[in-house]
Amino acid sequence: MDSFEINKIIAVVLVTVLLVFGIVKISDIVFHVEKPEVQGYKVEVKVGSATTTQASASSQVDISALLALGTVEQGKKVFKKCAACHNINKGGGNKIGPALYSVVGRAVGSVTDYRYSKALASYGKEWTFEELNGFLLKPASWIKANKMSFAGLKKDEDRTSVILYLNENSDNPKPLP
Repeated sequence: MDSFEINKIIAVVLVTVLLVFGIVKISDIVFHVEKPEVQGYKVEVKVGSATTTQASASSQVDISALLALGTVEQGKKVFKKCAACHNINKGGGNKIGPALYSVVGRAVGSVTDYRYSKALASYGKEWTFEELNGFLLKPASWIKANKMSFAGLKKDEDRTSVILYLNENSDNPKPLP
């Protein structure tokens, strides 16, 4: 290939690049668009509505129908996820989390030799079947600012099985609703 052929190839590439840039500049002039003063859109959100909706939706759950999905045997298997941080044995001490023997019906944050987060210590409710269901679904959103880092049990069957298992591990198991 001689130098004349190489010069033609380089000229074609340069003309093409110049043509593309020229078309872009001309189209910017022809189709000029004014930029808005404020970049983006303003999205207004009502604060607290999602939390109330979640709490009201969870309180409207038919807990007796949910508890019918679970079994104590399944709860024993699923509780192995919890056993890394919690003790379920009678007289067993606290681990990273408080001991859970006789937790159903107990006041939230009431184990005396465990240091609870301020959120749990001041919650002021009792661990009912409904409270446990909501808390085990997603602990971080049920009681804000608690220090339990568990993501939660998404499956209804797993969650209710654990609740039934916790209820069984008690001196006085609560009657099912």
